Amino acid sequence: MTSYLPWYLSYSLAAAAVAVLSGGALLYHYQCEIIYPANFPEGSRKHVAKPSQYNLPYEDLTLITPDKVKIKAYLIKHPDDSIARRRPTILYLHANAGNMGHRLSIAEVFYKQFGCNIFMLSYRGYGLSEGSPSEKGLKIDAKTALDYIKKHPVIAETKLIAYGQSIGGAVSIDIVANNEEAFSGLIIENTFLSLRKVIPHVLPMIARVAFLCHQKWDSEKMIRGITRLPVLFLSGLKDELVPPSHMKELYRVLDTTGEVVWTEFPNGTHNDTCLKDGYFEAIKKFLNGITAKQE
Repeated sequence: MTSYLPWYLSYSLAAAAVAVLSGGALLYHYQCEIIYPANFPEGSRKHVAKPSQYNLPYEDLTLITPDKVKIKAYLIKHPDDSIARRRPTILYLHANAGNMGHRLSIAEVFYKQFGCNIFMLSYRGYGLSEGSPSEKGLKIDAKTALDYIKKHPVIAETKLIAYGQSIGGAVSIDIVANNEEAFSGLIIENTFLSLRKVIPHVLPMIARVAFLCHQKWDSEKMIRGITRLPVLFLSGLKDELVPPSHMKELYRVLDTTGEVVWTEFPNGTHNDTCLKDGYFEAIKKFLNGITAKQE
């Protein structure tokens, strides 16, 4: 018997196949441009706010990575070294848009309300940093920042906590898992299991070709390498980009002897969870727990 499909169904299936293949090609060749929108918002590659605009003391740093890329960073530190040594240092790893200057209002809270030192950077290809962003590159940038901190005459003596939002959470998980001895804690907000597992939610039409995403950021695997540190999870339950179930699963697979704190925000979306009531209170309590146990 000869198989037969109505013309309109054949047309629809062919159109769908073309769409999937085209989407797969776009995903493979342009995924870095999609995943790392460093030019958004407009002007992000030319204008970077300075901590002085928030009355924060700082050093404007240029770090050179092992692969010879110049990246920009801010060290916001207590001017009195004796005070700085007694306070925690936050390694701030930002989300996938904008630059470090867009996060200074949060750094201001860490410094003025919590008394922390803060080290923040614009990844390669972001802000005034050179280069182009990629998973490999961002990991190198984070390690370069860590190496700087470990050699610093003051903040090398402090308790170091990695803090990452969205893809910055993936960067944080990776750097902590590979250098756990250097850290005293980890804070992640609205972070995913892996980019491949986010694609079906964000781009369902190309879910079948998610395997073409070579920017993996496999946090589900990497978080298993954290075995002794306290970890704070900050999850917006109305996150429209990363399903909240991803954070729940990261929480579930983590196996650490340190305290694990889960804090959820019922109305928090992907980008505004940090504005919700109780957000900074949860961070303050977590930081106080780390400093109290280690003083």
